[in-house]
Amino acid sequence: MNEVYITSMGSFLPGPPVGNDEIEEYLGRIGGKSSRTMRRILEQNRIRYRHYAIDKTQRSLYTNAEMAALAIQHALRLGEEDLSQRIDFLAAGTTQGDLLVPGFASMVHAETGLPTLEIATHHGVCGSGMQAMKNAFLQVQSGEKAAAVACASEFPSRAFKHTRFEEQTKFMDQPIPFDTDFLRFMLSDGAGAAVLQPIPNAKGLSLRIEWIDNQSYAHLYDICMFAGTNKENPERSGWLDYPSLHAAANEGAINLKQDIRLVNEMPKVGVKRFFELVEEGKVQPDRIDWMVCHYSSHFFRDEIFRLLQLGGLTIPEDKWFTNLYTKGNTGAASIYIMLEELLHEGRLKPGETILCMVPESGRFQTSYMLLTVVGSQAESMQNGFYSMRQPEAPKLDYDGHNPLQAHLVRQLVNIWIDFEQRLAQVPVIRKLYSGKFTLADYMLLMENLRQQVIDGSQWIARAASYIAIEHIDLRSLFIAHARDEHRDFQILERNYVAVGGRLEDIQAGEKNIGSEALSAYLFQRASRDNPVDLMGAMWIIEGLGCRMARYWGEMIRDQLGLTDEQVSFLLYHSDSDEKHFERLETGIRHPMLTEEVVERIIKTAKTTARLYLLQLEELGNV
Repeated sequence: MNEVYITSMGSFLPGPPVGNDEIEEYLGRIGGKSSRTMRRILEQNRIRYRHYAIDKTQRSLYTNAEMAALAIQHALRLGEEDLSQRIDFLAAGTTQGDLLVPGFASMVHAETGLPTLEIATHHGVCGSGMQAMKNAFLQVQSGEKAAAVACASEFPSRAFKHTRFEEQTKFMDQPIPFDTDFLRFMLSDGAGAAVLQPIPNAKGLSLRIEWIDNQSYAHLYDICMFAGTNKENPERSGWLDYPSLHAAANEGAINLKQDIRLVNEMPKVGVKRFFELVEEGKVQPDRIDWMVCHYSSHFFRDEIFRLLQLGGLTIPEDKWFTNLYTKGNTGAASIYIMLEELLHEGRLKPGETILCMVPESGRFQTSYMLLTVVGSQAESMQNGFYSMRQPEAPKLDYDGHNPLQAHLVRQLVNIWIDFEQRLAQVPVIRKLYSGKFTLADYMLLMENLRQQVIDGSQWIARAASYIAIEHIDLRSLFIAHARDEHRDFQILERNYVAVGGRLEDIQAGEKNIGSEALSAYLFQRASRDNPVDLMGAMWIIEGLGCRMARYWGEMIRDQLGLTDEQVSFLLYHSDSDEKHFERLETGIRHPMLTEEVVERIIKTAKTTARLYLLQLEELGNV
């Protein structure tokens, strides 16, 4: 039997972090009224931020399968070697997939780009992620598979949209019951993935799986967290037994619900199994260095602690790790998202043991996993440093009391988060983040960027000429911006020559097909009257300078052993584009901002983001 190692982990959290005051801006207020129980629920769970895969118009930004695939791609990107065509088993878990059929793993496989392989779908609640992990573990342990991926993803927010409840006849004249409202403020979206192999990483850290223990207690308890039925209507065993889907929906049978009377049994079941594992000799509490426990609410954490103390087997509080309060309760994906953060934060040391605990309240299950950290911490810190940063939009100062400005900035932030997440999947950037970037990659990148950089000052200058004289202050902003940019391409040429390239080669370069599309779009927008919507394009392009340029420049410098002078174009833009952002902030606060202008800026930002990605995806394709 093989030993099995988690050699890489990935996660995906959609959109920007959502604070407690914004939850109902995403989920909506049922009947236009704020929830009467929300504050009490939030006080108990103590979650401060979570992520949603819907925007404030309640439009889905991803599918559940897409989020799982993005987490898998993240895990593969952070791996020591390229396994993308060598994975031969995929296990996927979720609570609710995108479709009734086919299985969730089929949908995830289709999104990943992985080759032909064996798959397995695990459907449940929080425990489904651990079921997927154990399946992958057994496949590698037995020698049946050489490299496996286990993943879990959750997308509950779309089930909690206010419109779903407003159309239900049962709740037209009364608030939705607490068993449903409770979950609206407990659950959020996200995905995680793990790569499993029979050998550890040659460099850095791996997590050796000692054992995984999954137990069901469904024969002892009624359903506790469920969707598809109503307990108060026992003659109908499930939603398919109603005369129509409409009838089932009207009665609230399809709503996701939690039996509050039963849910307090969950910590008891989980702790009872912990005591049994101690009795069986699988767990030695004094040898546990990290306790990674998925609890859905701080309330349950306190109860787990209390029960452990009663049994005399307490694991000290400083050994417990969670990111519930900042990443939210992502159900089956939570254990992956916690382990991914713990692994890549540099906290772990070789020889340490990690006990993972996942209690599930669906019909009561417990999952435990014991891990041992193996490898070199120093190499892990060195190799994983650049991969730890989470997507974050550049900062914009604006008048928060102005609803138009606030709406515009919120939309721009959402566009940026999506853009940065997709940026990480572009092949050349993926190579950079995984430490596999080459000098040839750097030269190709410069050759392709030069053409767009030359055009930059020209479309900005053209836009300035189309701004009416009554907005001369805005025209001046554009002109100043164009003046700053018009010689930037020369820095790029100097960097190219400094790393061994020939000046005539970069000067003779052509735009790739993505650059052609981006340039044509920007010149087309710049040739219209008062093209202030190009502030959306500046948000993306100058945002890359503020947020990414130094980050990329330092990575390229360190990976290739270059000097600051050989990556000065990227380092320079990190500083200069902050000044450009000050001008953008002035534009956003301009009195000519109207609803129509705001929507044009938003659309231009979206379009520019997509075309910029295309430019990087098509390097060398002229």
